Amino acid sequence: MKLFKKRKSKFFWYDFTVRGQRYRGSTEEVKEARASKIAGIKLAAALEGTDPLDRKAPTLQDFSPEFLQWVGDARLSDATRKYYRDGWRLLSQKKELRVMRMDRITNDDVERQSFPGFASNTNCAIRTLSRMLHKAEDKKLIRQAPRLKRVIEFERELLLDERSEKRLLGSAAECRWSAVSYQLFEDIVKLTRDTGMRNRRETYRMRVENLDWENRIIFVPDSKTKDGRRRVPMTDRVYFILRRRCGNENGVLRKEGWVFPSRRKTAKRPHLHSIAKHFAEARKKAGLPKNLVLYCGRHDYGTRMMAKTGNLKAVMVVMGQKDVKTAQKYQHREFEIIRAAVNETQGLPA
Repeated sequence: MKLFKKRKSKFFWYDFTVRGQRYRGSTEEVKEARASKIAGIKLAAALEGTDPLDRKAPTLQDFSPEFLQWVGDARLSDATRKYYRDGWRLLSQKKELRVMRMDRITNDDVERQSFPGFASNTNCAIRTLSRMLHKAEDKKLIRQAPRLKRVIEFERELLLDERSEKRLLGSAAECRWSAVSYQLFEDIVKLTRDTGMRNRRETYRMRVENLDWENRIIFVPDSKTKDGRRRVPMTDRVYFILRRRCGNENGVLRKEGWVFPSRRKTAKRPHLHSIAKHFAEARKKAGLPKNLVLYCGRHDYGTRMMAKTGNLKAVMVVMGQKDVKTAQKYQHREFEIIRAAVNETQGLPA
């Protein structure tokens, strides 16, 4: 480290190099002893959080095996593990980021990227990248992880209503699927609309032991939240779908097991995992918007129950919701009141 005075300057200046980067500036001190201490502080700050040996920060690609190993070993939920793995899958498709040294990644670099799908996919990639950068910071591989801005996500507003259901099932019948695949698709769509259950965590993991045939009740033992543990009434068509699904070859009802077992014997999950590909194919063939997903059937259920009952508390209970703000989006009665008032001023029937 060099300490010196410039011509026409009363202050001492410092000059040193760390890992190939030059640091040069004024200490704003006129006394050499104090200037030396200031320069020492500047040097310590430059060295803070770094390996004393001169080495380059790894690229995102080079760091990914270590990160994915942590994802597999850490005390994370299955959903969180899947989230980070999906995030890395999205990031790995962006060569500009993948081969970039981690200490050179900035928020501007991330904002230039576009990811397929909706805003939730973009935020999945950004959150995963942020976690990777912070893990690198913890391991002293980079000095400081940048703050990455996420994009705005809008709630799904589309409803998988009766009309959409008919169009989906009609287009699915024209697809080149097996009879088993079509029946599964039809059953899941109808169950989602008639129960309001979350597809991945609740419908796909439904077990025979949790079906009360006498009272026509579905018990949901595990869900997204504590309030998700609940009992859901069966409609007539749900009752007949589940009776058919739970019967064996002789028509005798099974007493245990998955309602929707996986058809693959080597599958990691013993139950149905997704119908996303079939849904996307049927949706495209039906000419429905891309942001219409199976989960929209849950929103349709909440909207219909709210319109029929007007009982927000009952709707929250049967849908396993705790936050009133979340459930209030199903409350459309105020729109009917406004519509009736405007029609009345125009002399039209309400």
